Amino acid sequence: MNKIKIMSVFGTRPDAIKMAPLVKSLANDNRFNSVICVTGQHREMLDQVIDVFNIKPDYDLKIMKKSQTLQYITTSIMEKLGKVLDDESPDIMLVHGDTATCLVSSLTAFYRKIPVGHVEAGLRTFDVYSPFPEEMNRKLVGSLATLHFCPTNSNYQNLLREGVNKENLYITGNTVIDALQTTITDNYKFSNDKLNQVDFKNKRVITLTAHRNENLGKPLEDICDAVLEISSQFDDVLFVYAVHLNPAVMNVVYKKLDNHKNILLTKPLNVRDLHNLMNKSFMVMTDSGGLQEEAPSLGKPVLVLRSETERPEAINAGTVKLSGVNKDNIVKDAIELLTNEVVYNKMATAINPYGDGNASKKIIDGILSHFNKE
Repeated sequence: MNKIKIMSVFGTRPDAIKMAPLVKSLANDNRFNSVICVTGQHREMLDQVIDVFNIKPDYDLKIMKKSQTLQYITTSIMEKLGKVLDDESPDIMLVHGDTATCLVSSLTAFYRKIPVGHVEAGLRTFDVYSPFPEEMNRKLVGSLATLHFCPTNSNYQNLLREGVNKENLYITGNTVIDALQTTITDNYKFSNDKLNQVDFKNKRVITLTAHRNENLGKPLEDICDAVLEISSQFDDVLFVYAVHLNPAVMNVVYKKLDNHKNILLTKPLNVRDLHNLMNKSFMVMTDSGGLQEEAPSLGKPVLVLRSETERPEAINAGTVKLSGVNKDNIVKDAIELLTNEVVYNKMATAINPYGDGNASKKIIDGILSHFNKE
């Protein structure tokens, strides 16, 4: 039979992590002609993931520049990707999540009447300015896409309410669970040597990330102040903070937290280091969407450092708690997990709502069904 030509487009570290198992599956399936295009919306952090998963892009748009704006990202991707689509003419384009790369790629494909498959579709906070601009990006892609691959039933229901044809909706689980199956190993040796020096046996390690746009400024300062207070109360706790490269993040974090007892600051970690760090940790504190999905699969409670989340099923399942960005609330929730074994175990053993690690297979089955091929 004629192969289905699929172009997968992604450009940021989180998207690359979640697309990696899918593009690897497509590359190994003789029913598809798989083409990979990266925009380079992130550069160093994107390259880390590509290297770890041994992904070789066919096209790299290399758009990233210092102090890039959303307008620059939008126009650069549209112009450069348009030329690639004209040359390749794929049968379908796959995009992921809620990034500018996801939205602009979808619109560029739509202008050429190329169907779009949206991986991780249907997540909503119902506040178009939080997360910004990601919430609106997702909503717009929901209108542009033909196929919608939803991690959970609640995502599926969101799109049904928005009028999406249910024949184009698939509940797949989240591909990040697929990725975890390949990155976690016993007796792991970190590529970041600072982590090899951590005493995981005698320290309760808290994996920490915070970098969202809506948390820049005072919210991030309050998060750091909460970390300082928690670390001062527990000698056996060690925060490991993988600090985002955004200067607006680095300037605050290093000013507040550098050279403090029980706080280890590192550069962004490659995906294997991060996954194995979480696996060895006591708990996770984060404003990242992906870590809300990953950590519960490892039995690690998560405190979400945001005012809302587009992943309410994790809260409903009991795997995460929405702590917000208020210092006192963060301290209270962290201390409860550090001192109350019953509360900790309840979160650590809750069932992860994001699937069984077969999301890539289910997405491929959905694509084949759309093209009437098995």
